[in-house]
Amino acid sequence: MVESEQITIYKVKIIVDANIVFSGILNCNSKIGDLLINSKKRFQFISPEFLHYEIKAKYAKIQAISGLGIEQVMEAEYQVCKDIVFISEEQISARHLDEAFVLVNDIDEKDLLYVAYSRQFRCKIWSGDKKLIKGLRAKGFNNLINTSELFELRSKKTK
Repeated sequence: MVESEQITIYKVKIIVDANIVFSGILNCNSKIGDLLINSKKRFQFISPEFLHYEIKAKYAKIQAISGLGIEQVMEAEYQVCKDIVFISEEQISARHLDEAFVLVNDIDEKDLLYVAYSRQFRCKIWSGDKKLIKGLRAKGFNNLINTSELFELRSKKTK
């Protein structure tokens, strides 16, 4: 009798930043949209709770860029965000917020929470923000992943 090979796939936690979510909303059929919408079995996407409010505040801009109506934007937002776990910043320790501030204060303080979440949950940040990526890497912070790397990771099977 031959034993069947058992494959266990563990969810990888990934911090998703705003530019990734906006890209996914603007084009749900893009590689980014595909990853956000169709990767629930492989990844656990995490983002700060404020991103929900930031999206809603930019509906008009999203409509103008995409040419979509408000209902289509809302549907795209739902599809892109349905599998993201939004976490309140109150759950992030002061130590991780302080560490993150040191890393981002001269790059872009708006990215503080993404770095703090990455520290808190010990996972990578998925970002397309070249300034952030370059600045963090220059400081030795390499807990970053790009879209191509994430797409490749999704394709791999884990034993």
